[in-house]
Amino acid sequence: MNLEQLRGFVSVAELGHFTRAAEKLHLAQPSLSRQISTLEQELGAELFHRARGHISLTAAGETLLPRAQRMLAEAEAIKEEMGELAGLRRGRVRLGATPTLCISLVAEAISAFHQAHPGVELHLTESGSRLLVEQLAVGALDMALITTAEGAPAAGVSLTRMPLLSEELVVVSSAVRPPVAMASTVDLEQLAALPLIAFDESYELRATMDAAFRAAGLSPTPVLEGAEMDAVLRFVERGLGVAVVPAMVLLDRPTLRSTRLSHPQMTRTVSLAHRSDVTPAVASAAMRRVIVSTAADVADRDPAITSLVGATG
Repeated sequence: MNLEQLRGFVSVAELGHFTRAAEKLHLAQPSLSRQISTLEQELGAELFHRARGHISLTAAGETLLPRAQRMLAEAEAIKEEMGELAGLRRGRVRLGATPTLCISLVAEAISAFHQAHPGVELHLTESGSRLLVEQLAVGALDMALITTAEGAPAAGVSLTRMPLLSEELVVVSSAVRPPVAMASTVDLEQLAALPLIAFDESYELRATMDAAFRAAGLSPTPVLEGAEMDAVLRFVERGLGVAVVPAMVLLDRPTLRSTRLSHPQMTRTVSLAHRSDVTPAVASAAMRRVIVSTAADVADRDPAITSLVGATG
């Protein structure tokens, strides 16, 4: 059994198709088929149910898949680390983050990291927390900044989550053309009476606010709903309405004004997640340190953001 066989097996398992897997690996399909057949002979078990137009894992294949993914991720980390230790001054970091973090914490961290390590190749995946956890589990990411503890990794996969920040959800309005006069704080009932711009239903933030309004027996009528983060902020800048966003989104945006929510105050936790069973390459370890340092700097600049690094109890 070798890494090429395992790489071929994982590709077929993930894509559910021999031809597409061969194309991804830049192999001829007969070569890939021989790799899988040899692997099955060595293991003494069939790994796939093969039917016309449909490929699925056998029980043996389902058992092998998470272990093969873990072995490939570990092999890649070792390869990168050995190259860096040999003085190649290169590497690769695959970072995942949620959309709201990509336009705030991640932008600052990547800028600082690239300035310090210009030879390292950076890959950024933007997605929801649950999907990022799934990608971590299969070895597609080295680390991810997530905003929820929800989402369990695949069986046999252990993830470490390091809480970095606790940030409040705040009401954002235009600093130049506010639709209404805003007090220093606003409660949920007052918020429901304001012209609200609501996010697309795929946002966890939308689900959080909808649940809060339902619990309070409130039924606000948004002036606009279904927008993505960039669009929401632009509509707010133009005075169309107000929106509820994580405090970090407002950093370095002088055209927007932040008003803190009260009764109830709502917060979310930002965590840095990575696989516990894969040794990080030197570049990945350096990126973690930059992210932790950047998070601490961000917390110092806004009273609505609290650092959790080193917090106990």
